[in-house]
Amino acid sequence: MISRSSFWLDAGDRRVLMRPPLLADAERLAETQRRLRDHLAASSIHRDPDFYTTDGQLARLRAQLDQASRGALAPWLLLVGDRIVGDVAVSHIVLGPLRCGNLGYWLDPEWTGRGLATGAALQACAFARDELRLHRLEAGTLTENTASQRVLERAGFSRIGVARSYLFVNGRWRDHVLFEKVLDEQEPPG
Repeated sequence: MISRSSFWLDAGDRRVLMRPPLLADAERLAETQRRLRDHLAASSIHRDPDFYTTDGQLARLRAQLDQASRGALAPWLLLVGDRIVGDVAVSHIVLGPLRCGNLGYWLDPEWTGRGLATGAALQACAFARDELRLHRLEAGTLTENTASQRVLERAGFSRIGVARSYLFVNGRWRDHVLFEKVLDEQEPPG
């Protein structure tokens, strides 16, 4: 399901728009990814040089919109004015009796510590429950990423445990702390 929903989030003294991405965002996303390359590399998979170009971001956006149209992804960008300061997504959506997805996000370090990541996570959870009718969400963080772990805990997630060699990040297999949040206990739609 492509989210057509936009939301306003409070981030201290500023309001941040959480809205679905558009193909027109490619150039600004490329600039943001280049600017935050070193910061995001510590917790990201390997990125080819094309990823940091407008064409690379356009291809990524097309893939995201395709996944969203098939119901496998619900992505949003976080914007202050026309500046992209982060994103949040419910990905790997599985329906049927599982009705689960994975919550992921990143944030410009200039915008951390203002409750923005927690607000975006809470809004994505509400959308996953109310619009996607998911039963649960899962999330994972690198073991040393205590700030992201606090975000998930403030958003109502509970720790499941540590998954050894969970994801290939920044050139090696890395352990992750896994989290879960049960969104509702309703019977799945027929």
